[in-house]
Amino acid sequence: MPEKRTVEKARKDERAGKAPTTQAGEFVREEIDKIRRGEHGARSPEQAIAIGLSKARRAGVALRPPRKGTAKARTRKSAAYAYEAGQHKRKTRRRPRVSRAVSRVLKKEPRSTASSAALSRHGKRAAARRRASERSATARKAARTKGAAGRSAAARKAARTRERRRA
Repeated sequence: MPEKRTVEKARKDERAGKAPTTQAGEFVREEIDKIRRGEHGARSPEQAIAIGLSKARRAGVALRPPRKGTAKARTRKSAAYAYEAGQHKRKTRRRPRVSRAVSRVLKKEPRSTASSAALSRHGKRAAARRRASERSATARKAARTKGAAGRSAAARKAARTRERRRA
């Protein structure tokens, strides 16, 4: 069950006209925080992200399931189910035994998968799989919805990073 604050932040992003992936980012962040607090673990950063995306879909974020060829059939089916549940197209059933089993398994998984180093490695690998033009287009789109204050802060951060790289 996602925290109330997370759902509110996602709704705020939706009102601001941000992409469903941005709204879902709030749920992913919550999942990463849970792992860091030690509530449960994950086998990999990808698993932590997948749990967050699933929660987002079930909470009503209009994040469509991945297209054919981009993910495993099982993943797509699971995402489609979560999406339909969130869009009230499907009734969900509570499955306490399955829920307990999943919780028990996740509690045994490592916590280091949500470390900043692990997430950084994941981000670099994910970015490397995309073309430069795609990355650039995404950055331009992000800048459009950032707002003046956000752009200014991002520019300052970029300047600091450039300064550090020069040194």
